[in-house]
Amino acid sequence: MNRSIDHAFDRSTTPSPGSDFLQLDPGEAPPGGLSDWLTARLRAAVSDGSLPVGSRLPATRVLAAELRVSRGVVTEAYQRLTEDGHVAGRGRGGTVVVAAPAAAPPPAPGPGAAAARSSAGAVFTVTPPGADVFDALRAAPARIDLSPGVPDLAAFPRTAWLRAERAVLRELSASDLGYGDPRGAPRLRGAVVDWLARNRGIRPDVGDIVITCGTAQGLGLLAQVLRDDGVRAMAVEDPGSLGARHHLRDRGLETPPVAVDADGVRVDELRATGARAVLLTPAHQFPTGVVLGGVRRRELMRWAGEGGLIVEDDYDAEHRYDRPPVPALRSVLAERVCYAGSVSKLLAPALRVGWMLAPPKYRDALVEAKRFADLGNAVLPQLVLARLMESGELERHLRLLRRRHRRRRDAMIAAIGEHLPGAVVHGAAAGLHLMVTFAGPRFDDTALAAAALARGVKAQPLSWHRQRPGSPGLVLGYAATAPGGIAEGIAALGEAVAEVAGVRPTRR
Repeated sequence: MNRSIDHAFDRSTTPSPGSDFLQLDPGEAPPGGLSDWLTARLRAAVSDGSLPVGSRLPATRVLAAELRVSRGVVTEAYQRLTEDGHVAGRGRGGTVVVAAPAAAPPPAPGPGAAAARSSAGAVFTVTPPGADVFDALRAAPARIDLSPGVPDLAAFPRTAWLRAERAVLRELSASDLGYGDPRGAPRLRGAVVDWLARNRGIRPDVGDIVITCGTAQGLGLLAQVLRDDGVRAMAVEDPGSLGARHHLRDRGLETPPVAVDADGVRVDELRATGARAVLLTPAHQFPTGVVLGGVRRRELMRWAGEGGLIVEDDYDAEHRYDRPPVPALRSVLAERVCYAGSVSKLLAPALRVGWMLAPPKYRDALVEAKRFADLGNAVLPQLVLARLMESGELERHLRLLRRRHRRRRDAMIAAIGEHLPGAVVHGAAAGLHLMVTFAGPRFDDTALAAAALARGVKAQPLSWHRQRPGSPGLVLGYAATAPGGIAEGIAALGEAVAEVAGVRPTRR
């Protein structure tokens, strides 16, 4: 579902003559998809030069009247282009085109289909996948990207960020441009304390916070600290993040797998590994989406109380739709939980800003590791982010994302029901992705992902995130793709399933 559904009833039952502007005809729009259609038409016009930089768009009221649609439909389309950075409001000067979208790679000619299949095979044939597999998948050309772990990047609050950056630069003294505190800018650390108290029920001291270059760096630094303390293994969930395993193994830690079921990680299996530390995603387990149950939480607390260390990756807990918030483990056992979070799923991975709260035993060593890694994060982005947090802009942005992500999640579930009726959907109540498993005959899900990529659709095979055999499946991100693209991508996946499994899914 998408926002334009809210305005579908505003469409006149009288056939619309359309608009002379770009020869727009709302009759071309799919039911309930007016805003998506109008946004795509305007974006295409900017891209192909029909609306060159400097062009002025019609006033929203004027265009809505010509198209005989709700003004909200036009306003939303303009807002999306503004968030993309393609247009900007100029007050009485109207809405003006300020930048063209980056040109998409041209589609391969007919014989290029073989090249596409070769590219797909190069990504998915390495077993087990190496540390560069995500780089290879990101670089592979595709029309539709359903990779997990990315929010709606088109919704990045550019205007709010620029406003905060200008305010920070006005206040910045010359000395503020020198080397910063390796623990992070005090202002951001204070803002993170308030953010965690409001949103995650954690009440740390400012001294507990270490700002990192995303969760990935924090995890790598912690692994280094633990190795120096004699820890040789960190147990991980199975299935669990392939990327996290890569980071831990790069620092010399073993990653024994611990099964995950409907209540979360199996604490009895954790004990059996003999590991002194475990990496968990308890609020929204990656990739299954399950929440660590109450009984398991108590069992885990007992394990930690006996000397175990829990590393809590709270990677997307703020994104929830159909269930109440889940308290962070750090909020109840600070002495034995190392907590990691970031803005990668709130704003953009490109910012590379995260935070880690280490137990007192490891705090000084973590700061030392951060100091020798890079002398601390860049200060200016930290101060801008702090201002967004303090002003409430980040929470307003989160509310916007929740609405958008919910619509895209619903669009993906509907498309799966239509094109993949034999698939089972997991983890729909929160997060930025779905896990899909397939019943019936076993097949190679990496072959399925390769067949999808050959059709121009990126998805991650579930087997990437397993250490032990299991049902074939896919991990599908929905947050960064518009509903129309999601439907098209899932339809292509249906074709890929038919190719790999040899069974044509029957549409509902």
